[in-house]
Amino acid sequence: MTMTDEKYLKIVTDALAVCTDYRPRFGRGRKGGFSLEQFQQMYESDPFYSWFGLSSPLMYAAHKAAGGMTSVYRQIGIGCQWVFVEILKDHLGLDDEAANWSYSIRSRGSRSRRLSLDGRIPTQAVSDPQAKQRVVRWLDSAVDMLELPAASRRNLQGAVFEVRQGYKSKDSKRQNADIANASNAYAYHYLPVALLLSSQIDEDVAERYERARWLLLRGTIEGTPLDSAYVFFREVIGYDLAAFFQRNSATLKEQVETVLGKLLSEQ
Repeated sequence: MTMTDEKYLKIVTDALAVCTDYRPRFGRGRKGGFSLEQFQQMYESDPFYSWFGLSSPLMYAAHKAAGGMTSVYRQIGIGCQWVFVEILKDHLGLDDEAANWSYSIRSRGSRSRRLSLDGRIPTQAVSDPQAKQRVVRWLDSAVDMLELPAASRRNLQGAVFEVRQGYKSKDSKRQNADIANASNAYAYHYLPVALLLSSQIDEDVAERYERARWLLLRGTIEGTPLDSAYVFFREVIGYDLAAFFQRNSATLKEQVETVLGKLLSEQ
């Protein structure tokens, strides 16, 4: 295992390890969630729930598994977002400021707030000439594919990225926020890219993102840098992320099994 592998693997596994401490909150917003004993005390004190026997340890385990499953997906996504930024820094020579991007919005009657995406490639900040050439060629091809106006090509400063492990829901609030992110990215002269590390996305959602002029990179091994996340990593960034996951699959599987075993237990 290389030093780079060790660094990236630790980022992902540390993010996953958070799931082992997951406890359901039962809609109470309780920091740290409820233990089995606290859950049983709460449910047994509720006459209706106690009549149905909903204070059963199996019910607690079911809640923990359901919420924990969401936590596993979320933490895998978060870990991969962090790895993505490190890859941009390691292989394109970007510093922290260049590899990250945020912007401010002002809501009516309230103070401004800052929103961020998961990574950025500003063309001029890519220090290696060959890497910069690859990025420029890729951006030109993306502009052609998305049929953007000539002014967009002239003014484009790079790309910003929303990194997801997948998109398994039709959350309209999330979609609307992403559409707004795309509009703001174009306003700041960046190409918005939705980078999925799996192939899991509803086709209606994918179509909506593409209509909003997101460049959608799916988690496929084959394809082009304009439609495949892993081809993009290999041919544009110059790092084979798919090979990294394959090399470290046994470790990743082992940790997921450990996390799931913990989440499916009654304690």
